[in-house]
Amino acid sequence: MTTRRDFLRKAGVAGAAVGTGALAAPYVKAQSPIRWRLQTYAGPALAEHVIKPAVDSFNKIAEGQMEIELYFADQLVPTGELFRAMQQGTIDAVQSDDDSMASPTDVRVFGGYFPFALRYSLDVPVLFNQYGLGEIWDQQYADVGVKWISAGAWDPCHFATKEPIRSLADLNGKRVFTFPTAGRFLSRFGVVPVTLPWEDIEVAVQTGELDGIAWSGITEDYTVGWADVTDYFLTNNISGAWIGHFFANMDRWNELPDNLKELLRVTFDSSHYYRQWWYWGGEAELRVRGEKMELTSIPDEEWAKVEEEAKAFWDEIAGDNATRQKVVQIIKDYNDVMRKAGRPYRYA
Repeated sequence: MTTRRDFLRKAGVAGAAVGTGALAAPYVKAQSPIRWRLQTYAGPALAEHVIKPAVDSFNKIAEGQMEIELYFADQLVPTGELFRAMQQGTIDAVQSDDDSMASPTDVRVFGGYFPFALRYSLDVPVLFNQYGLGEIWDQQYADVGVKWISAGAWDPCHFATKEPIRSLADLNGKRVFTFPTAGRFLSRFGVVPVTLPWEDIEVAVQTGELDGIAWSGITEDYTVGWADVTDYFLTNNISGAWIGHFFANMDRWNELPDNLKELLRVTFDSSHYYRQWWYWGGEAELRVRGEKMELTSIPDEEWAKVEEEAKAFWDEIAGDNATRQKVVQIIKDYNDVMRKAGRPYRYA
């Protein structure tokens, strides 16, 4: 029979063993933190809004278990080399659109501003979370050794120019800094797309190398300084929101414990949410109260030609590629639902 003394002695040994195991399991602050280098497409002024709050929040909550070092546009590698650098492990994570970072996937053309696919910023999370684009992107990037983490919306795409744009004819011959796929579409109307490093854009407008910019909405024009070198803002846009993503090197992602993976997802989602209200409010506020650029518009009946041309462009992009065909069909189905739903989803 077990005596009281034996019971206490054995219980004490067992308790000590459990205590030792419990103390060994959690992360201890004295350990070296996991360090990631994340490069964004954005320059310093814009990054203050589109990424830095999320990184600061992550680092604070991680409490030394992991730390993200943030780098701005072209700081470690040129934006066009972001994908390859992440895939090879030169950098650990990226915030960008597919198009700008030269993604080798079938979905590259849909990143950034895909012409007239979106009317509002909320269209982006709905398409990715309810209409299946998230699953497509996840598989596309897994196939090339990269972890797609999440997608979110940025601002709409408008022209900021030195000369006023009041008709489609005014676009002809204009040298414009824009995204690759958007430029391919706009060239149908005489626009000459120009590719330059992000930090060179302001000077290029001042020297006359560029006639304008179709890279953002009015909030970014003011934030990054482009409103100081352009005189006019065209209220017609070719997309209601930019589609951008967070990505990570697959090996580095797989090395993370589950709690840090979840923390990355949550803080990156907070970044998506921040942009929803920051851009939505900023676009309206600066159109009404901004004093740096004069607003111009192309008449609706003339702009309808551009919107109609986008449908032909979608089919051209889809081509005979099964993945792109699937994405284009989802975009068509989604917009059909939005039109049938009527106000406030679609007005026309």
